[in-house]
Amino acid sequence: MAKATAAMSIPATGGENGLNRYLTEIKKFPILKPEEEFKLAKRWKDHGDTDAAAQLVNSHLRLVAKIAMGYRGYGLPVSELISEGNIGLMQGVKKFEPDRGFRLATYAMWWIRASIQEFILRSWSLVKMGTTAAQKKLFFNLRRMKNQIEAFEEGDLHPDDVAKIATELGVSEDEVVSMNRRMSMGGDSSLNSPLRTGDGEGESQWMDLLESEAPLQDEIIADDEEAQVRHELLVKAMDALNERERHILTERRLSEDPKTLEDLSQVYGVSRERIRQIEVRAFEKLQAALVKMAEEQRYITADA
Repeated sequence: MAKATAAMSIPATGGENGLNRYLTEIKKFPILKPEEEFKLAKRWKDHGDTDAAAQLVNSHLRLVAKIAMGYRGYGLPVSELISEGNIGLMQGVKKFEPDRGFRLATYAMWWIRASIQEFILRSWSLVKMGTTAAQKKLFFNLRRMKNQIEAFEEGDLHPDDVAKIATELGVSEDEVVSMNRRMSMGGDSSLNSPLRTGDGEGESQWMDLLESEAPLQDEIIADDEEAQVRHELLVKAMDALNERERHILTERRLSEDPKTLEDLSQVYGVSRERIRQIEVRAFEKLQAALVKMAEEQRYITADA
């Protein structure tokens, strides 16, 4: 119980009003020396020691705050950026492999940035901003590029500035123009914003005019039935595997938290390559069993 409590000891940002207090509190956590970090990471990786994980997280909260401050120009509360960055940090600690020889900060910073950037994109609307790598790069670098070329004017950019930014970031000029206009408008408006319809019935909301994209009831039932059939076929097909093959395939491909080859090699006392071979063979046997059962099912249906 004490370890579980320690793992949840990250100070609360408490909104913008509590941000200064939060920044002061996280400075109390000591910066770890390389050997200290390695020992803590091994305790967490090998033994699931949540107290060690908590120390790793807390010692890097200043890194999260520093990275989050670099994203202040997107109109979102810094406290929320930090909170999202902390989630990325915890994911980084969870996935960190100390035996590779890297420092945690070097590895975790990518998780922190990814978490913050995804939060910003969600807040600005992924539909509006786009999801391709080029569009994301443009979104997160356009403001910096405009500052570099001193393009501070309101409205559309000068054609020369558009061309320079497009060339620098490897995107089309149309994308630069479109992104600049979208970012100038700010984030999305609420669907609950009032809308005057002019029909004498008072105000409605934008949401009232949206067509529902929810699936029809018969589609839901059909999907559920198909999922059930697939599940039953998978369970029956697993009978074609022996106990070891079934366990390895389940842990590697059917688990929400897949085991590594190293994890399973320690369980069975064999090499990682041997585990990989068993996994491949088991998957091929499973595929063959599923194909055979599907063909039999089609034959029965056609016969009927």
